[in-house]
Amino acid sequence: MERPLLVYTTFPDAETALAIGEELVRGRLAACVNVLPGMRSVYAWKGAVERGEEVVAILKTREGLADSLAAALRQRHPYETPIILHLATSGADPDTASWILAETGG
Repeated sequence: MERPLLVYTTFPDAETALAIGEELVRGRLAACVNVLPGMRSVYAWKGAVERGEEVVAILKTREGLADSLAAALRQRHPYETPIILHLATSGADPDTASWILAETGG
């Protein structure tokens, strides 16, 4: 069975994250997108240290969709350089893994 994959990214606000997340779920690139508002960030960008407010999004998908999901995120994302981190899972509850695979066409 193909393994589940978590994808971590950030957005400028919850509405943007939810709208893009819904597109990705409807397109079966992700089974679920969790949006966690209220994150404050300190980051280096183009030689300066910046601060900002963002939201975290964690996308539940499968390993075989990693490249397609990353491409879809880059295409829709408002950031010049979106953060897209693939977080491999070392295990998953069988029912959870089956659900992710079923909802992403796996």
